[in-house]
Amino acid sequence: MITNFEQLEQDMASTPSFDGQLAKLVHLTNSNGMSVSFMDIGATWLSCSIPVNEEAREVLLRSPNMAEHMEQNAYFGAIVGRFANRIAKGQFELEGKRYQLGVNNDENSLHGGLEGFDKKRWAIFEQGTQQVVFMLHSESGDQGYPGNIDIKVTYTLNNSNELSIVYEATTDQTSPVNLTNHAYFNLAGNNSGNKSLDHELQLNAAHYLPTDSGLIPTGELKAVQDTSFDFSEAKLVGKDFLTEHDQKIAGGYDHAFVFQPEVADGESVAAVLVAPAKEVVMKVKTTKPAIQFYSGNFLAGTPGKSKNYELYDGLCLETQYFPDGPNKPEWGANRGFLKSGELYQHQTVYQFEF
Repeated sequence: MITNFEQLEQDMASTPSFDGQLAKLVHLTNSNGMSVSFMDIGATWLSCSIPVNEEAREVLLRSPNMAEHMEQNAYFGAIVGRFANRIAKGQFELEGKRYQLGVNNDENSLHGGLEGFDKKRWAIFEQGTQQVVFMLHSESGDQGYPGNIDIKVTYTLNNSNELSIVYEATTDQTSPVNLTNHAYFNLAGNNSGNKSLDHELQLNAAHYLPTDSGLIPTGELKAVQDTSFDFSEAKLVGKDFLTEHDQKIAGGYDHAFVFQPEVADGESVAAVLVAPAKEVVMKVKTTKPAIQFYSGNFLAGTPGKSKNYELYDGLCLETQYFPDGPNKPEWGANRGFLKSGELYQHQTVYQFEF
């Protein structure tokens, strides 16, 4: 019988990727039978397999093969950047100069532009049985961004069933930098038939960022209390689904939720996701000030490993700075600018209980 690792190699590393070369895959395992797999294209988190009732359960969504991976615009499991999420009209002003980025989401720039970090081949700098380090150099002018930037992303799987992602970056010129991982989770299993709406979610966030029709934040920090965006207590994602205008314009949840500063210490539990049958729990810890909760509103028709995905077949919990931060001076340190001489360093942990 073909193993999961062999299947991944066959699907993702047997035909050329964007640069005409084969992808390289890395597989990590822990002492509890949990395994995670990555590829150097996009430093992508391809697979997360956990043993549930003595059976391996795949809880990430992915493309069925490399050809489809290159066509999809769901960003399955990739490290996205240079700036995750949207920048209005692909423009921002910095030190008196206006920059124009590649526009790839209606009139806006999304996840780094036309050829973001998800499409780049990252160097595998180090790898072991429970850790892999990816590195990428992005030149000044790449997708319109200023400054040369060097990025290091370290994935570590420990025996507490935690997958930690450490992001580091330096630049020689002030530039927007906002890195995240775009994994889609379905804790019931990627082929279970369950939806994101069937999961329970808790977010330790008192505010969210309303958006305009282009899903660009308006600038308001709106209290979640007494709205459908209140996940301060665990509730079904589907409970208040599409009940308010702020959701309807996005087709569901596709919004940044803002943590209290003490929650974003890297050790506090910032978010909790519970499988429909409650046999799997995922806890998120982060040093980022916000999390983009995306309920899978644009998945319909995207070819997946188990089937053509439908709306809400998976959800994302992307830790990040505030969307469109470069155009919102009032957001201060949450805007996502990195200066020369500074070190960008953040960590997000996804801990699985099963």
